[in-house]
Amino acid sequence: MVRRHGTEGDGMGRVELRDIEIFLTLAEELHFGRTAQRLHVSQARVSQALKKQERGVGARLFERNSRNVRLTPLGEQLRADLLPVYRGLQESVERARLAARGTTEVLRVGMLPSNAHDLRPYWEAFRARHPQWALRIRHNPFVDAFGPLRRGEIDVLVAWLPVEEPDLTVGPVIYTEHAVALVAHDHELAVRPSVSLEAFGDFGIWQGPAGPDYWADAFTPFQTPSGRPIERHSPVIKSLDDMFTQVGAGDVIHSLGAHVTRYHARPDIVYLPIHDWPGLRWGMVWRSDTEFAPVRALAQVVGDLGTARH
Repeated sequence: MVRRHGTEGDGMGRVELRDIEIFLTLAEELHFGRTAQRLHVSQARVSQALKKQERGVGARLFERNSRNVRLTPLGEQLRADLLPVYRGLQESVERARLAARGTTEVLRVGMLPSNAHDLRPYWEAFRARHPQWALRIRHNPFVDAFGPLRRGEIDVLVAWLPVEEPDLTVGPVIYTEHAVALVAHDHELAVRPSVSLEAFGDFGIWQGPAGPDYWADAFTPFQTPSGRPIERHSPVIKSLDDMFTQVGAGDVIHSLGAHVTRYHARPDIVYLPIHDWPGLRWGMVWRSDTEFAPVRALAQVVGDLGTARH
């Protein structure tokens, strides 16, 4: 799929590696704006790359309208074919680059939360103790949250706890934080200094992506302290931006870890502390069958420095 010489209309022959990266990122994000932001290109560049690829294959790769973007069956097939090839190429180039610098391993950490900056003491300590290893921090989507870990795309996931998956090992708690309710700026709750979990019994929350019930309950309980059910509304939230958009429109309230008040300040949303809920614990999680020395070393760093609290 790398660029080669050819004439107009010779299929995918003239697709650049950058175009493939755009296609694969769009297939993951399913959002033109987030894809452009993630790759530091314009939305027009994303659209241009997609049109070029669709002309090359002679069919649509995505179905899109004003509300949704999704892969067509042909797009799904192309993604499945391209992904391992593209990753293999990336890994080969990365191994060569690291070998040139004398680096022997790369530890890839996926972050479900947005506050990797808050955890820099752990990253800095790991790098200082183990200069022979590189450390890469990346965002991990909460849709199919364990997928990148199971597919070998990352080595460690920072996830909210508990995690009770038979194939995954749970390491030390890296940080804890209080929880906040997200409400629209003109919502009736917005004038309060804080809220109770009981408010979620009144308004409900958006339905999260498919995942184990124990995990969803740890993020936002299924019941209030008095025993009232907390309704999960449709449609399913597929991204953080999707959540912000729906909450800002005033349709429903939601909850997140308090770090969003620093990293995601928005004029359309008010963050209210939830005063009767202890919040979230975030810990290191990795595949039990692929644990290797850098994973154990990072776990040791977290154990030595202790749990951060925000």
